[in-house]
Amino acid sequence: MKYTILLFLIPLLSFGQLENESLVFANWQTDYDTAIKQAKHENKKLLVYFTGSDWCGPCKMLKKDLFAKEEFRAFSDSYVMLYVDIPRNVDILTPKQMQNNKELLKKLNKKGVFPFFKILNSNEKELDDYSGYNMNGEISYHLDFLKKNS
Repeated sequence: MKYTILLFLIPLLSFGQLENESLVFANWQTDYDTAIKQAKHENKKLLVYFTGSDWCGPCKMLKKDLFAKEEFRAFSDSYVMLYVDIPRNVDILTPKQMQNNKELLKKLNKKGVFPFFKILNSNEKELDDYSGYNMNGEISYHLDFLKKNS
């Protein structure tokens, strides 16, 4: 009986994680052209975030420690945000989306660092970048980066 209940709860926990991720990244674009058009239209900078959502430990922790926090949401209105995922599981993205993300990786994240932030102006000029996360819950460096560039 205990095992039956546990097996029933596992899919619910997984669904909760997917639901949480979709809520955290609900306001993020996934298409570069759409994001840059929006940045031009709204006269905002573009915040590009590179992640390996299914394999990068620091990326997973950053999602919980930074993106789900009110401190991040306070800065998020200053940017058009672009989420660029490079997962190892080929079922996470469509082949077209994966190809688009790999092209952006070559263009904007030449060293292939994860997690990685790049700030562009609406004319696609690269302004600043920030990489890494030490997974200790300390997000002040990330917040300072966002504040400096907002």
